[in-house]
Amino acid sequence: MEITVSNIAALLVGFLGGVHCVGMCGGIVGALSFGLPEQRRQGLRGQLPFLLLYNLGRISSYTLAGALAGGLGAWAINLLAIHQLQLWLLVLAGVFMILMGLYLNGWWRVLVRVEQAGGVIWQRIEPLGRRLLPVQRPGQALLLGMVWGWLPCGLVYSVLIWTLMSGGAKQGALLMLSFGIGTLPNLLAMGVFAVLLQKFVRRNWVRQVSGGGVMLFGIYMLWRAVQGLS
Repeated sequence: MEITVSNIAALLVGFLGGVHCVGMCGGIVGALSFGLPEQRRQGLRGQLPFLLLYNLGRISSYTLAGALAGGLGAWAINLLAIHQLQLWLLVLAGVFMILMGLYLNGWWRVLVRVEQAGGVIWQRIEPLGRRLLPVQRPGQALLLGMVWGWLPCGLVYSVLIWTLMSGGAKQGALLMLSFGIGTLPNLLAMGVFAVLLQKFVRRNWVRQVSGGGVMLFGIYMLWRAVQGLS
């Protein structure tokens, strides 16, 4: 995997955004864990392979979406021959990242409307996931995770906009892969320590630190864009 500053930043955004992931996906992770065969639910050893496969599928969908968005962004920039378009896309990504930070802090929940718009696509994809329940085999867990990856999420959308100016399909895929890996610790822990983790992320200082960190990334993006436009 090619390591760049952007990939490291995306990984950190995924980790900091875990507050949102736990709140939004906690019910899904709990349902997936509870839906496993009874012998698989007895302890971490039985659950962990399925939890890993769920998340591998989810991150695979993020990576695919990143490749599509990165390729689309590069195509648009080349087609329109507007060299500053990439910088304006960076401005847009920075604004969305700041909005995501405000959302995590609980100060302004405007991204809820963006998630609701994404629900139109989710309504068509979600029935595919229901056909895979109950999960009995590892392959089902992987496919169900891939469906889960298309769940409407303001945090995912914020990073996807970032991939539009990544420079190409490969770069976009790596950016979303890094982001997905960043979300992994929180969602894996959610599957095992659901109750304890939910109590932790509901603490005000946790939300403030996470939201503030994401906002700082957004401000950094805007600063980079301003430097490039000036």
